[in-house]
Amino acid sequence: MPELPEVEAARRLLARSAVGRRIVDVHCAPDPIVFQGVSPARVRRALVGRRIVAARRHGKHLWLELDRRPWPCFHFGMSGEIEVRGQRRGRLMTEGRRAHPDVWPPRFLKLHLVLDDGTEVAFRDARRLGRVRLRHDPRAEPPISLLGFDALRQLPPLRRLAALFGERAAPVKAVLLDQSFSAGVGNWIADEVLYQARIDPRRRAHLLTAAEVGRLRARLRSVVTTAVRVGADSDRFPPKWLFHTRWSKRLRSPMTARGERIRYLTVGGRTTAWVAEVQR
Repeated sequence: MPELPEVEAARRLLARSAVGRRIVDVHCAPDPIVFQGVSPARVRRALVGRRIVAARRHGKHLWLELDRRPWPCFHFGMSGEIEVRGQRRGRLMTEGRRAHPDVWPPRFLKLHLVLDDGTEVAFRDARRLGRVRLRHDPRAEPPISLLGFDALRQLPPLRRLAALFGERAAPVKAVLLDQSFSAGVGNWIADEVLYQARIDPRRRAHLLTAAEVGRLRARLRSVVTTAVRVGADSDRFPPKWLFHTRWSKRLRSPMTARGERIRYLTVGGRTTAWVAEVQR
């Protein structure tokens, strides 16, 4: 599932390629699930002729500010992706080892924008779990208005973060995954942060010590900013990250790059990779 780094990479791609341009043509797939019942004609009326003023993001949600409302908002779901024709990028973490096909328009196309300088932007979604919405004020309307702090731009100070954890009795892994708590943190980020912070994912959030919250906060900042800095290109993640081996469940004895045994359990309804010898 795309997490904050991939959505931020898409936002930066749009900021480089689309901001300042006018939308001259729109193709919208007749998909009432992805578009939540909004007709292709309604989407076209909202977008054609509008100039793109800015590309914004909060958590895993991305939207385009136009010179007239409403604005298109995107949530990538399990397999959603923004592509710009002719723009290459590194392999994203959710692609596994699949090669990125050099095909245009891409398969599973949901929304296709043509801009006044010839640039073409596509939103694709193979599993139809992503969403494209029209909102007049995205930050003030659900679902974005219901989100917690953005894990890249709004990480609370230590004392405030400790207070927020102190209000939650759920396992710390489940709290990190709760988008109303920390917007943008998904399964792999939560596992990586807890591994690096040496915290058992089953620990109750309200029982964490101040020192543990401090370690967690530092690693959350480091993991998210590092992944964003390399454009969510997982081949460029630090080699000792748990990320590179956390999907080795099929192996008889999965190990980290440091030679530690990886174990698996379910926390917050999600498969969790952790290292018992390290995480307490």
